[in-house]
Amino acid sequence: MTDILTGVLDAWRSAVDAHEPERVAENFTEDAIFQGLHPYRVGRAGVAEYYAAQPLGMTADYRIVETRRLADDVVLGYASVDFGFLDRATLSVHLSVVVRREGGRWLIAHYQVSRL
Repeated sequence: MTDILTGVLDAWRSAVDAHEPERVAENFTEDAIFQGLHPYRVGRAGVAEYYAAQPLGMTADYRIVETRRLADDVVLGYASVDFGFLDRATLSVHLSVVVRREGGRWLIAHYQVSRL
């Protein structure tokens, strides 16, 4: 399970670090529920909009804390994430995700951030 979550979060982190909002959104399901630190959004367009508003140079460094397989095609993950910035202190958060296999690919169906 950890390898599934690592694959998804590595792809997410790579797109976040490159400040490529559309590529970030490709890691989410079409109907994903996304809750960052601003009002929630649903779907890839909302995810792309959220990350487009993030500052250039923002990076994400994560550590998986727990995983659970909820079904054959569904994995729950809990991680700690440090978002780094060029002009301010690192922001440490908790991240819960539900990833779902669709068409042979694992995608984020639910994303929930909370501050420490």
